[in-house]
Amino acid sequence: MSTAATRTAGPDHLWTVDEHLEDILATVRPLEPIELQLLDAQGCVLVEDITVPVSLPPFDNSSMDGYAVRVTDVAGASEEFPAVLTVIGDVAAGRAEPLHVGPGETARIMTGAPLPPGAEAVVPVEWTDGGLGDGPVTGMRARSQAPEAATGHVHVYRSAEARAHVRAKGSDVKAGDRALDAGTVLGPPQIALLAAIGRGTVRVRPRPRVVVMSTGSELVQPDEQLADGQIYDSNSFALTAAARDAGAIAYRVGAVADDAETLRDTIDDQLVRADLMVTTGGVSVGAYDVVKEALSSVGDEDEEGAGIDFRKLAMQPGKPQGFGSIGPDHIPLLALPGNPVSSYVSFELFVRPAIRALMGLEDVHRPRTRATLTTDKALTSPKGRRQFLRGTYADGEVTPVGGAGSHLVAALALADALIVVPEDVESVEPGTEVEVVLLR
Repeated sequence: MSTAATRTAGPDHLWTVDEHLEDILATVRPLEPIELQLLDAQGCVLVEDITVPVSLPPFDNSSMDGYAVRVTDVAGASEEFPAVLTVIGDVAAGRAEPLHVGPGETARIMTGAPLPPGAEAVVPVEWTDGGLGDGPVTGMRARSQAPEAATGHVHVYRSAEARAHVRAKGSDVKAGDRALDAGTVLGPPQIALLAAIGRGTVRVRPRPRVVVMSTGSELVQPDEQLADGQIYDSNSFALTAAARDAGAIAYRVGAVADDAETLRDTIDDQLVRADLMVTTGGVSVGAYDVVKEALSSVGDEDEEGAGIDFRKLAMQPGKPQGFGSIGPDHIPLLALPGNPVSSYVSFELFVRPAIRALMGLEDVHRPRTRATLTTDKALTSPKGRRQFLRGTYADGEVTPVGGAGSHLVAALALADALIVVPEDVESVEPGTEVEVVLLR
């Protein structure tokens, strides 16, 4: 992380959403590439173009279980007048037996097996008597159960055109083709392609390691008994899940009590496994806002301007925010508000893009669209603040869910979009076209 881009401003400066995000993205740098085994590279971003070294498939092969034939030998074949061919042996997938199909001959062939020299097409076994002499069959019997079917004669009841049921060499990709571009996120299909062209390792940017911790002496872990004044810690679970959804390897730390020294020690302990740290709670102006107390004076002695800067943003929810770096390796830290909705909205707007930037992705943002507001009454929004309201989006329309309160977790669970109300808008009438951030 480079801290040179981090801006500083007076304590009364009201940052815009865009200024805060630009500061984060100008500071966070992609992680250094490493070479990983294929399965370890799942979810990572390629840093190299991948060229196909060998065609797929590497040889002409059968797409059916059946018989490899010459087209002239089965021309005009029917159930009344079948073509009778001599079976010269089996061609199984993974076996390259030196069979050559000559006039009046055929080889029993399995799906994926190479088309033997002399053969021009494959007739499915269902078009034959399977070499058993009892009329059309529905499948091929195992060689151990019917060894006589691999030799002798077979009756073919239908003709076949040239190349019928043959997968041509290079019909998937050809040697020298571009298989994957740098910047591709490796999912199961991409890993399958890499394996299919013989790549056992690949050079990628690793998935960022994100440590999430919530603060507050009132927080209790789920499944524990609540005492008076206590609530369950949901933020750390939500943000850890969100970090994983964004592509990170995320570690959740149990809630830290409202004690500055304890928080600093906990953060120091977690730095060894963090490419990014996220805290939630304790960033406002209360007497027990421990994150602000613990980290306001923290700086990196060997780098000017480093440390955590606590800010007020012109947004709702999520006005109080913190951002900077911590520790000898200058690990980026984003300090989010403690109210559940504020915390989650802040994650989507600021932390998720930071994670995607660490991964080396060019497009780090959630998709956005325009939608018609569907609601019974006008939405109100505070002047000078960019408001993000929870909503559900479908078929070009968006409907608010829940109120504007930043504690409404139940409404958040129903939302799949954020309705964006600009800073200069105080009321939005039903039927108005609005900007929508799509969360799923």
